[in-house]
Amino acid sequence: MSDISVKICGLSRPEHVSAAAEAGATYVGFVFFEKSPRNVSLDTARGLAIDTPPGVAKVALVVNADDAFLDDLTATVPLDMLQLHGAETPERVAEIKARFGLPVMKAVGIASADDLPQLDAYARVADQILVDTKAPKGADRPGGNGATFDWSLIVGRRWPVPWMLAGGLTPDNVADAVRATGARQIDLSSAVETAPGQKDAGLIRDFMSAVRAI
Repeated sequence: MSDISVKICGLSRPEHVSAAAEAGATYVGFVFFEKSPRNVSLDTARGLAIDTPPGVAKVALVVNADDAFLDDLTATVPLDMLQLHGAETPERVAEIKARFGLPVMKAVGIASADDLPQLDAYARVADQILVDTKAPKGADRPGGNGATFDWSLIVGRRWPVPWMLAGGLTPDNVADAVRATGARQIDLSSAVETAPGQKDAGLIRDFMSAVRAI
């Protein structure tokens, strides 16, 4: 395996968590957002998290979640990290870190150079940042849309915390993405699905093989 860490997000079945872990994923992600085809209940996520092999980080993706939901989430599901994928402000990121005592990753959507200052702002308060494709206007989901952004926007840019590249990564383009951006962590979801929300163990293995070949 190359030294690139991979997060497979939107998992909802035990066999796909197992496939991700066996293929070498560093992180598995569970989505808690009702508009997403990858949304899971707290009880489902609890079972998935308990079955996740030791050494694989369990990440909860939430969108503009309030404290009440986060209280229930963290009390029910054994987690290693919270991923904030909504319009949470830097102040809200800091609040969540302080209240829940878990590392926080903040997703930032990128479409143009105008979006880049947000990365610096969130890197000052989050434990990690996720550099993703900005959702198109009118989209009902902030991520998981299978689209890339212009990677040249972040060439040579670095932040004081670890960062992860997301947005439309596939077995065919992941090597180019890594070479272009210098990313050492990548996040994917739709590339290992046969339909929105339907993960496939074979596609997971194929993607991880592509990463190992970089």
